This record gives sequence, structure tokens and C-alpha cells, in this order.
Amino acid sequence: MDTAALIVVIGVAFFFTYTNGFHDSANAIATSVSTRALTPRAALAMAAVMNLAGAFLGSGVAHTVSQGIIETPSGDQGMAILFAALVGAIAWNLVTWYFGLPSSSSHALFGGLVGAALAGGTEVLWDGVIDKIIIPMIVSPVVGLVGGFLVMLAILWIFRRTNPHRAKRNFRVAQTASAAAMALAHGLQDAQKTMGIVVMALVISGEQATYDIPVWVKISCATMLSLGTYAGGWRIMRTLGRKIIELDPPQGFAAEATASTVMYITSFVYKAPISTTHVITSAIMGVGATKRIRAVRWGVAKNIVLGWFITMPAAAIVAALIYWFVHLFWG
Repeated sequence: MDTAALIVVIGVAFFFTYTNGFHDSANAIATSVSTRALTPRAALAMAAVMNLAGAFLGSGVAHTVSQGIIETPSGDQGMAILFAALVGAIAWNLVTWYFGLPSSSSHALFGGLVGAALAGGTEVLWDGVIDKIIIPMIVSPVVGLVGGFLVMLAILWIFRRTNPHRAKRNFRVAQTASAAAMALAHGLQDAQKTMGIVVMALVISGEQATYDIPVWVKISCATMLSLGTYAGGWRIMRTLGRKIIELDPPQGFAAEATASTVMYITSFVYKAPISTTHVITSAIMGVGATKRIRAVRWGVAKNIVLGWFITMPAAAIVAALIYWFVHLFWG
């Protein structure tokens, strides 16, 4: 096995994690910034630190990515598949970031894996794709939407006799905690996805025989995600924080609390690699609907949801094309 190929794939995986960080930083902090609970730089710094910490909280998602989506390919073909999958995901991340569309970095990666595997003749574990990706992709936004709606209703009822200005002031403080919880959950989910890819590369190359995650892989993936987060994704932050609905602090807290809870449950209980983007966006919609249905800008929401559905096939097509091109030189 060519060591240079392994280094290239790991380097591209780290770059994917970096793009994941700046693409998805809005997920953790957009609501806090839009409600002025935190300044943008303070929010980004906090999110970067919590992303780093979250990456060390578990490994279930990483094992799902490394063993539950495609059969581990072998040799140069296997490295070419991983390379194509990562490049396909990076390309989709950059396109959606440019247009300010909060699509899923996770599903871009999964689409890339499936597309490259199909192009390379490697078996796709469709049961795993359906159980761990497709079903959570559909269910988690619904749970986020309904959960955000119910949590916000509960807050409105509990604080119905509280002075509105004082409540907003207190919820700005509470949002610091909910944003931190969201950032921690983002690290728990998204850093592990890249860990799974790097471990696959190490197994394919023969550098290790098991799917255990080395400490250096955890530290490297967590660090790259944190650096990307601190770089910030301002375009997407504007979409999440302002364009869907104008949030106030209680609404921001409700959305973050709902989304982070869903992410912790799916990570620790189901070990399912869900999209942080899908969950926080749907929670914002649910929270906004308590104000009145028309308060949510459903036209923007519709474009976002359409983006969700085309993410996996688009990344898959790009990855397949890249695989066929790379295979000419790397096969």
C-alpha cells in the first residue's frame, strides 16, 4: 500500500472536517448571535472549545460510519473510493456554503461514500444506510419540529405571568448554556464522522487491523473541526438566525435545547449519525410556529428542505465522477 495515498486521504479527511466546522458553525451559535445573547466572536470561540470537548464523549457514531455504510474496500481501490467520497462531500459543502444554504455536511459525506462505492463496485450496506441514515434523516427533523413547538409552548405557559423584558434578559443568559450544549453535541456527532473515515483508511492501508480509534485521530479530527468552527460560516448564520424567523431569546433557547437533546439521544442511544443542520433548522421552524404559522418564512424553509433531499444524491454523483477520474490514475 502506497503510504502517500494514505497521507493524501487523511489530509483530505481533515480538510473535510475543517469545511464541516465552518459550514456547520451556524448550527450551534446562529440563534445565540441573532438574539444578541452572545457576540459573534465569543460565540465562535465557545463553540470551537465545546466542539473539541464533544469529540471525546463517545465513539458509537464513528463505528457506524466506518462499518455500517459500505463494506470496507481494499487496496488502492479502497483509497480511491475514500478520496472520491471526501472530495464529493467537500464540493457540496463549498457550494452550499457559498449560497448560504444550511445543508448537511453529514449527508454530503454519506452520499459521497455511497456514490464512490457504487462507482468502485464495492458493496453498499443498504440496511445500514436505511436504518442509520435515511430513517434518522426523515425522523429527526420531524422530532425537532414538534419538539421545538412543544418546548416553546411550555416556556410560554410557565412564564406567562413573568415580565417579558425580564424573561428575555434571563433567557439570554440561559442561551449561553443551550448554545454550549448544542456545540458539544455538534462535536460529538460531526468529529466522529471523520474519525470513522480515517479509521477506514488505516484499516485499508494495513496500518491497523481493528476499527478502534487511535487517540491521535480523535485529537486531530476534533482540532480541525474546532478550527473550522472558529473560522465561522457567516453566510449560513444569516439564513438560520434571521431569514427563517426573527428569534427572541426564549425562542432561541427552546430551539437549541430541543436540537441538542435530539442529538445526544441519537448519539448515545441509537449511535445514528444525524444531521445537526436538519435538527436545529427544524427546531427553529417549530419554535417559530408557536408565534403564528405565518411568522415562519416558509419559502426559505422550503428551499432549505429541498436542499436536504438533493444533498445525498448530488454528493453521490460528484463522488462517482471523481472516482472514475481518479481510478484512471490511482487504480
